[in-house]
Amino acid sequence: MCGIAGFSGGYDGILLDRMINSIAHRGPDDSGIWFNEAMSVGLAHKRLSIIDLSSDAKQPMANAQETITIVFNGEIYNYRELRKELQKKGYSFNSNSDTEVLIHLYDEFGHEMLNKLNGIFAFAIWDHLKEELFIARDGLGVKPLYYVQNNNGFLFASELKAILKDQGVDKSLNHQAIHYYLSYLWCPAPHTMLKSVLKLEPGYALAVKDGEVQKKWCFYDLPYGQQVFNSSENEIAKNLAEKIKEAMHRQMVSDVPVGAFLSGGLDSSAVVALASQMNPDQELDCFTIGFENSTGKFEGFTEDLPYAQKVAKYLGVNLHTITVGSEMVNRIEEMIYFLDEPQADPAPLNALFISELAREHGIKVLLSGAGGDDIFSGYRRHFALLSEKYWSWLPKTGLKSLRILSNKLPQNNSIGRRLGKAFRYADCSDEERLASYFLWIDENIQRSLYTDDLRNALADTSAVDPLRQTLGRIPEEKNPLNRMLYLEAKHFLADHNLNYTDKMGMAAGVEVRVPLLDKELIDFATRIPPHLKQKGRIGKYIFKKAMEPYLPKDVIYRSKSGFGAPLRQWLHGDLRKVVMEMLGEGSLKNRGLFDPKSVSRLVEDDYSGKIDASYPIFSLMCIEWWMRMFLDKGGI
Repeated sequence: MCGIAGFSGGYDGILLDRMINSIAHRGPDDSGIWFNEAMSVGLAHKRLSIIDLSSDAKQPMANAQETITIVFNGEIYNYRELRKELQKKGYSFNSNSDTEVLIHLYDEFGHEMLNKLNGIFAFAIWDHLKEELFIARDGLGVKPLYYVQNNNGFLFASELKAILKDQGVDKSLNHQAIHYYLSYLWCPAPHTMLKSVLKLEPGYALAVKDGEVQKKWCFYDLPYGQQVFNSSENEIAKNLAEKIKEAMHRQMVSDVPVGAFLSGGLDSSAVVALASQMNPDQELDCFTIGFENSTGKFEGFTEDLPYAQKVAKYLGVNLHTITVGSEMVNRIEEMIYFLDEPQADPAPLNALFISELAREHGIKVLLSGAGGDDIFSGYRRHFALLSEKYWSWLPKTGLKSLRILSNKLPQNNSIGRRLGKAFRYADCSDEERLASYFLWIDENIQRSLYTDDLRNALADTSAVDPLRQTLGRIPEEKNPLNRMLYLEAKHFLADHNLNYTDKMGMAAGVEVRVPLLDKELIDFATRIPPHLKQKGRIGKYIFKKAMEPYLPKDVIYRSKSGFGAPLRQWLHGDLRKVVMEMLGEGSLKNRGLFDPKSVSRLVEDDYSGKIDASYPIFSLMCIEWWMRMFLDKGGI
């Protein structure tokens, strides 16, 4: 787990040094730079030492012939098996690192090496003979990678802030991205807030020559559309448990101590339960967060800490807890800086506090339960989707009436919000309705917040377009739940959850692993019959059945709780003055993006209790925060 940066084109070693130093938090253990002036190519690396702690694993790393040079961020979980395969082919190794395995794997298989990898990664390989830069990002998007191509050449880095160290990068705003951030609270890849900078999509690779992208291709996609298992429920549950154990075994590989997140929810509890079995003679260190004065109840989510304590006692693991209060709001700006994106969700702060706590206890690797909801079906929208069968048969006029009725439902309580969201797109096409479940604001209300210039610039942009295009990649998958799970993995997981999981962990110098997103486990999960994922009101049904031998039933079948923070309370209290300043007339007129009167009306309606617009308001604030940091101050 590290930070990488580099270029191909008309740049110099000074830029390389500035880029890698801007993401020094990603690799506090070591650093390295390789620059070939004749070839106009450079690679840089910040190292967090996890596997092979010796200097033999230092990066950038080259083969003995110096025909291949690599910088690599992540872990290859099947590197030992690949190493044995390569040794049989005559390759010798000077280190015990997975980085050297990648070098020889490329030497033997070229671009086809990607088909052999099970891991989380973003890497760049310079092929001296082909004079080609080969870049790839893992299939689920656990590791981030940004890039830009302009007249000077090609730049890439683990974080956007490193890209901005090149003063020549065009900082023109991407208006579509602004629309998406307000719509979803996150932005679908490849878009970023800047027109010129792109996120490499999960499972994609690039071939770059002479500073220009020559080829871009998808080497991995989630295998939905396959024949589902026809085994019994009990057999599938048993096999699923074995697959998770195998994933845990692979992802426990490390030359430093491994700890784990433990919220007390099913996903993290399952990971901890099986991880603790891997080394039964050694107590696993686990980390969680608690809120002062039960502030979570203000937001309507169940307090996790008692469940985390119960699971820790049941499994016999060490539980370390950090208790936080209103001081969390003081770190929101820092959160956005590390995220590189204006993601309007306070949940990353929880991950940041927990990662810092782990690092204080000497833990550099944390196991996370991220991905369980996205793979096995655990969100409320999954149940809402399956509930469409009770009304989707209505004629077009009936569906239109449902949509009109949805606009009249009260939005200041959770029931009204959920029903309104369920029916707001009732008369739309199947794909539009599927995508609409991810929206946080009605698009018409959203457009009313824009200035005339921004509204005109977005005249041809629909919020659901990116997700609708993504669904076009799996025409063979007909089941609505599987189609939604595909969107979860490709966007909500990759563009939101995994982005903040990686960035918050790395801000504290901690590697976060996600065993429930193991490649082989994903391949198995996509073949589980959908009715065993969401069974009536029970989400993650088959996963819960699989975990019954390992966890108490009241933990497995507890009500789902969000990994959140008291945002509504903050906006009405500690952040109220900040809201008024950042979304005030002077600030908004200076940007020229949002209409001050419309935004003021939205804020007033929220404060009066007429509506609940907490997340759209926070999204507007995060966008302004982002622009102040990354445009006004250049990401410094």
